[in-house]
Amino acid sequence: MRKNSKKLIALLGTAILAMGAVAGCSSSSSEATTAAATEAASEADSSAAETEAGSEEAAAEDLSGSISMVGSTSMEKFVNALSEAFMAKYPGVTVTPQFVGSGAGIEAVTNGTADIGNASRNLTDEEKANGIVENIVAIDGIAVVVDPANEVSDLTKQQLSDIYTGTVTNWSEVGGADAPIVVVGREAGSGTRSAFEELLEIEDQCAYSNELDSTGAVMAKVASTPGSIGYVSLDVLDDTVKAVSLEGVAPSEETILAGDYFLSRPFVMATKGSVDEQNDLVKALFDFLGTDEGKEIITSVGLIVPQE
Repeated sequence: MRKNSKKLIALLGTAILAMGAVAGCSSSSSEATTAAATEAASEADSSAAETEAGSEEAAAEDLSGSISMVGSTSMEKFVNALSEAFMAKYPGVTVTPQFVGSGAGIEAVTNGTADIGNASRNLTDEEKANGIVENIVAIDGIAVVVDPANEVSDLTKQQLSDIYTGTVTNWSEVGGADAPIVVVGREAGSGTRSAFEELLEIEDQCAYSNELDSTGAVMAKVASTPGSIGYVSLDVLDDTVKAVSLEGVAPSEETILAGDYFLSRPFVMATKGSVDEQNDLVKALFDFLGTDEGKEIITSVGLIVPQE
């Protein structure tokens, strides 16, 4: 890198001398000298680019160690994609994610057993009071899903609340077939469950038939159980289930950014203290997320890049 810097100085010096000589030369000589100066300047630019690239490569080689992330199962697809891309860019770094729920993730970063706590919800005032910083890295929509054969395609906010609190127990009460509703949800401590219940204002009021410990388990249960209803992250939707519109609005990136779809929540990579206070590895990970490559990872898994 030092050698490239010397070459750059030498080339710039050549360019300056060549341009100075223009004043004492004829028109044709001046043109030739100017061309030489331009070529020298071009070589200088190339050398500068090589120096910058060399600096980035050196930084990648120098960065080594491990990053631990604990938290939301809803963030698994995104976190795995991010970890793989980051480790490919920095071969000396190992990123170790665990997916055990948002509550456990915040607890881990609070007690210092994890560098980052992943939460698929906003932090509570109590968590923030403990010095935990809410770094929103993506926006996720929560989709309400039913089994593919279900006739119901749209629910109001009140109908959804009534289903989950047990006020409505048969699909015929909301325009569907005469069949009991099987209410599927996530386990206590899940960020998806917390966000879902908070957005509907039905915390601790739900009458679940099944409380499952992962997004994948909810998808599988709803797909295989006639009359069931569940909630999952927008990015995991596939044709094994049917996504229901809410208040006439289908879940999508466009409807969430427009503010038309009410079931959406942040994906948070929480740190103890600000990002600037973290070690070099964690800071590099957040820097990477802010690049075009990092933003492409967010969108590639069906999430939304937060508006600055």
